[in-house]
Amino acid sequence: MARVAGILMPITSLSSPYGIGTIGKEARQFADFLKASGQKIWQILPVGPTSYGDSPYQSFSTYAGNPYMIDLDTLVEQELLDKATLDSYDWGSDSGRVDYEKIYNNRFEVLKIAYKNFKENKDQKAFNSFKRKNAAWVKDYALYMAVKNGFDCQGWTQWPDESIKLREEAAIKKYERKYREEVDFWKWLQFEFYTQWEDFRAYVNSLGIQIVGDMPIYVAMDSADTWANPEVFWLDENREPVCVAGCPPDFFAETGQLWGNPIYDWDYLKETGYDWWIRRVEAAAKLFDITRIDHFRAFDTYYAIPYPAENAIGGEWKIGPRMDFFNKMRERLGDVPIIAEDLGELFDSVTELLNESGYPGMKILTFGFGDGWDNDFLPHRYTSNCVVYTGTHDNDTVNGWLATATQQEIDFAKQYCGISDGDNFCWKLIEKCYECVADYCVIPLQDILELGSEGRMNIPSTLGGNWEWRVDPSMLTKEVSNRLYNLAQTYSRLEEN
Repeated sequence: MARVAGILMPITSLSSPYGIGTIGKEARQFADFLKASGQKIWQILPVGPTSYGDSPYQSFSTYAGNPYMIDLDTLVEQELLDKATLDSYDWGSDSGRVDYEKIYNNRFEVLKIAYKNFKENKDQKAFNSFKRKNAAWVKDYALYMAVKNGFDCQGWTQWPDESIKLREEAAIKKYERKYREEVDFWKWLQFEFYTQWEDFRAYVNSLGIQIVGDMPIYVAMDSADTWANPEVFWLDENREPVCVAGCPPDFFAETGQLWGNPIYDWDYLKETGYDWWIRRVEAAAKLFDITRIDHFRAFDTYYAIPYPAENAIGGEWKIGPRMDFFNKMRERLGDVPIIAEDLGELFDSVTELLNESGYPGMKILTFGFGDGWDNDFLPHRYTSNCVVYTGTHDNDTVNGWLATATQQEIDFAKQYCGISDGDNFCWKLIEKCYECVADYCVIPLQDILELGSEGRMNIPSTLGGNWEWRVDPSMLTKEVSNRLYNLAQTYSRLEEN
């Protein structure tokens, strides 16, 4: 790892005229801001299509891209839409917060207009090639979305036709015929997303900036992945989950966290050489320059909660595949650049797995001020092989933390970081991250902009009001850019990758 700095900024949080950030002009402008600021990393959140609750960690597909991120102005340039049509819709504000109800109701209507124009007026050669090359996943995803919408958006376990729920061959052919045009529409959305993504990533990379993508360790029950690959998951004969994923009770949640994702059948995966999982990592490696694997600890030990359950109290820890999986993955893919999200209460065996894998883990500076000088989140305890953050998408901002922390925590933070009265608390913590030994320093944009809790991205175990924050581009000033560049220069984070 080179010694570099970067910014955590979700694509959906960019400004745009259409209510949500996309991979169009505004994304390139943000990449320009990164370049001018001496940044080498743009870390994003998962880019898959989101379902109920709008969480990027609950996606309809582990391979598909989010149609919300398709840039509509690019479709205008391709003469698939006209600007007057786009302007006739209410998308919400250019920045502000994402209004997912408006996005959901309007965007697919507009995209269907673009699809119709594409089919009638454009050469299909590139689209047909995309469908052939990606048939292994795009056929299942497109059919899943078409059938799901046909059954009033219900997840596949609730579909009234048992034959398509169980993927009987005759039923697959029947619904492919029934929803032929709808299936093709969902395939076209992926063709358009991936076409735009390649242009976006090429531009970002041309500036010397790497994209750190985020891969949730689990997939959603309501997904094409689970429906099309039931053998990969711990399901019963009716294809209901035997156990689901979550976290045990702790200081933050007295009844634990019940995520509801299906658990993997690691015995089956081992018998198949972990083929399904390795193909998933391979796909992420083609999409991103570096892949952050969320909840890395589950490769060592995972928490399984009997289904159904009202909370996570009754779960138990089970042994994961550990290094056997990573050894097999390296045999097939070589050394894929990975960041391991190793946060939370960890067993010694998780730390051992991280060390043996060689992947950099994560350090959150604001976690370091509560337990004295031996807290592993304090920089004097870091090794170089890690990524330091002031916070993540699941934490409050620095200023939000400052408003709720105990006086003892604040006093310790001031003492540790050398903060005097009148100093800017956010920037002193940012500087502490830049100066530390960690090879990668990644700061959430909200902390760079000194936002309070209004800039928080997500409150775990809550539904509604999350994933909505968007940046006001007027805040991305030359002064902020120069300040970041000077920090990167001062602490030797301008080295070329």
